[in-house]
Amino acid sequence: MEETAYARYTPHDLVRDFAREIAGTTEATEATGTAGTTRTAGTPRASVATVTLVATGFSGGAPEAAAAPGPNGSSGSAAATDSAAPTDSTGSVGPAAPTESIGSVEPTGPAGPASPAGGPERTGRAADTSDAVVPNPCVSERALRWYAGVAARSLEVIVEAGLDRADRSRPTATQPAAHAADAAATPPFRSAKDAFAWGDLELENVMTLVERYAEVSAYVPVLVRLLNPYLQRSGRVAESEVLLRTALDAARRLGDEAAQAYALGDLAGLHFMTGRAGEALTLNDEALAIWRRLGVLSWVRRGLNNRGMLLEGLGRYEESSEALLMSLELSRELGDPHTEAITYSHLGNLYEHSDARAAIDHHRRSLAIGDAMDDMIIRHSAHCNIGYAHLTLGEPAAAVPHFEKSLRILGGHDDWHGESQTRLGLVRALRGVGHCERAARECELLLRRADRRADQFTGGLARHQRGLLLRTRGDVEGAHEQWRTALEALDGRDTSVVGELRELLRGA
Repeated sequence: MEETAYARYTPHDLVRDFAREIAGTTEATEATGTAGTTRTAGTPRASVATVTLVATGFSGGAPEAAAAPGPNGSSGSAAATDSAAPTDSTGSVGPAAPTESIGSVEPTGPAGPASPAGGPERTGRAADTSDAVVPNPCVSERALRWYAGVAARSLEVIVEAGLDRADRSRPTATQPAAHAADAAATPPFRSAKDAFAWGDLELENVMTLVERYAEVSAYVPVLVRLLNPYLQRSGRVAESEVLLRTALDAARRLGDEAAQAYALGDLAGLHFMTGRAGEALTLNDEALAIWRRLGVLSWVRRGLNNRGMLLEGLGRYEESSEALLMSLELSRELGDPHTEAITYSHLGNLYEHSDARAAIDHHRRSLAIGDAMDDMIIRHSAHCNIGYAHLTLGEPAAAVPHFEKSLRILGGHDDWHGESQTRLGLVRALRGVGHCERAARECELLLRRADRRADQFTGGLARHQRGLLLRTRGDVEGAHEQWRTALEALDGRDTSVVGELRELLRGA
């Protein structure tokens, strides 16, 4: 971990202390917080699995031919720049760290485990650790405590107000009592862009802390739980896999059932987004069983919603309908229009298999709720899903404006899952109306963003489309190369595209 500064962001004393400790320095000059001393993000280690993320509630458009519902600051055009979200006019990316120390806390256990193999690479030090400083558990605990407080503030601007945010903020049995006061004492972010920029800056430090101290700190599950919406919407693929599995292990060691359920549900999202719906269903059902045992109806309803969506993707339509209708009833009982809108979206995706016109009606009901709530994600997802329904009906010309409007609604907001599925649908629709040059540009943009996030699943779906576009141009050899690469990325995933790719490559 390196000491960092970015624009007006000033590291807290505890972060400085921990940075020196991990770097093994005996004398260090305090960072001044001036611009120009940014940290270079570390490359995920080769052992880290590359997966993709899913939104809380699994909302979004339907993946290409996968029968499952389908941020980066993009516009609806492939000409849009593919750069990180800018800061505001002051250059601020988030709340400055508190000027007073949070205070020393007693360690929750013995000194943490030895530095993992990835530690030296992150800090830029040689692998020889003979002169390494033994980490101080008090300092590491204070650092985790501070990051958890800022993560709580990031949640406030990334997740829309409502039960989703309130449920994720609710403390669990082993959550440290000081966390609420720490979060309240942390200055709020002024915008979601600031929160995303802060997360991008600090994620490597969080990774180092979580991996080293998960066995001794009760702050790890709460930090990861609060940070997950940032991870999901920004598409931080490999990092999310490591953090969520570490948080689940920590929650199990603590015997905290609610913390386990949070991590299980978020891991289910990861598996869904990597095309592993069967595994996602198992994880989701584990979480759902815990929430039922704890009697938390809002999370039971959310688990049923996710279960219905996953069953639909697996072709188990009757079971899907049963789960979704139960979720819809609970949403109305709880007075939660946000989840009601998501359920209508999932029901639309389900009915698309038998009556795509009826599916559009359900997506419009979801859209009406989103309009009434002024909920950007619901509105963006509804137009994306309507676009996919028109594709199912063989109406690509009618689909194009819905995909374009979905991207306009998303605008500069981060939601990689929603953006990627919308862009994939737009590529299909543009190809369907013969606008192959524009489709190719959109496909290249999607591939570039997927590869940057190590999102192999989305990359595989996009390469399938790229191959179809190349074949249209008469480049059969190039098409086969794209399809072979796509099949390698998608093989073993729960998507019908795999079968189509095998058919396309038959005899090649």
